[in-house]
Amino acid sequence: MSPPNPPADPSELRLFVLALAFAAEKHRHQRRKDAHASPYINHPIALVNVLVDEGRVHDPVVLCAAVLHDTIEDTETTVEELQSAFGHEIAAVVIEVTDEKDLEYHERKQRQIEHAPGASHEAKLVKLADKICNLRDILAAPPASWSRQRKQNYFDWAAQVVAGMRGAHAGLEEVFDAIYARRDELH
Repeated sequence: MSPPNPPADPSELRLFVLALAFAAEKHRHQRRKDAHASPYINHPIALVNVLVDEGRVHDPVVLCAAVLHDTIEDTETTVEELQSAFGHEIAAVVIEVTDEKDLEYHERKQRQIEHAPGASHEAKLVKLADKICNLRDILAAPPASWSRQRKQNYFDWAAQVVAGMRGAHAGLEEVFDAIYARRDELH
């Protein structure tokens, strides 16, 4: 039996709850692309779950950044708003994992591959959790309009991103590899 985790710092817990509430508000009208159009907030919550339960990550900066990771990219949230609400450190991690929406799709995806090796440790953890959750979602409840080829392409692209982050967290990398190994199950 593993030793219990130390009690959480109340100020860190409060910050995490504020980040969760912020993300829920920002994503309130968004849905995932799966057939059930699941509430979008389920995705950032899943990242936190992967980090805490599978990665044993308890760093409040990483957990807050994970729950906020799509706010700049997918909502009207500004960098200044995140910095004001959650501080420079958390905002910096969110910025690192944010795609530049003004770039063409393939260029954005290529930038993720190129950026991964130089990302901060915190950003790598968020990205690993994001890729794990996205692959799981594609296996369990893929976007209705995605062909088998598009799903396979996403798996392969995610593996290229993760390749640039190797060494960040062996446990999360093992989880990713196990899910990636199920690539042949895609329909």
